[in-house]
Amino acid sequence: MDELFGETCFSGIELSTAPGRVMTPRPASEQLLERAVARLGSRSATVADVGSGSGALAVAVALRAPNVEVWAADLSPAAVELARANVARHGLEDRVRVLRGDLLEAVPGEVDVVLANLPYLPQAVSNESRYADLHAEPASAVFSPGDGLGPYRRLLEACEERLRAGGLVIVQYRGDVFEGSRRRLSELLGELEEHALAA
Repeated sequence: MDELFGETCFSGIELSTAPGRVMTPRPASEQLLERAVARLGSRSATVADVGSGSGALAVAVALRAPNVEVWAADLSPAAVELARANVARHGLEDRVRVLRGDLLEAVPGEVDVVLANLPYLPQAVSNESRYADLHAEPASAVFSPGDGLGPYRRLLEACEERLRAGGLVIVQYRGDVFEGSRRRLSELLGELEEHALAA
């Protein structure tokens, strides 16, 4: 990037940040990392980090699970640029590739594990004071039209074709982590919808 504006620590890993341009990783997302690493263990696997943002999750997974190949994707050009910088910072260019694209569109072939922490709040609540701490973040990284679950619905639909048999989807939604196998994608969506209603 032309200018990196700050630094943060995610699960003990130093990362460059671009406040206001790319969402800064939050400690709550370390739950998603821990779940992913626990499921991956030491096996070889192809992982897609969808909505990668700064690349924090992609970098951390690659460092903690040394036998995985990670494809990180994001629609934001600023996020792609920052994620590539963070991948290079940790010398992971041989195992982590960052691409610009919507959800799984840019990721080639099938994958074993899909990780995602997508925009989740309804656009209608974007000006509410209870979300004041998010107002400095890029709106496209936080808010989504309708009930906020649109990106998750589209991702799970894409996973029906792109997730290998025996594969796993692990997502973070409103601070909690949910997972489901390829056979449980509809059940996973039901769990997310129930969680949205309870929020």
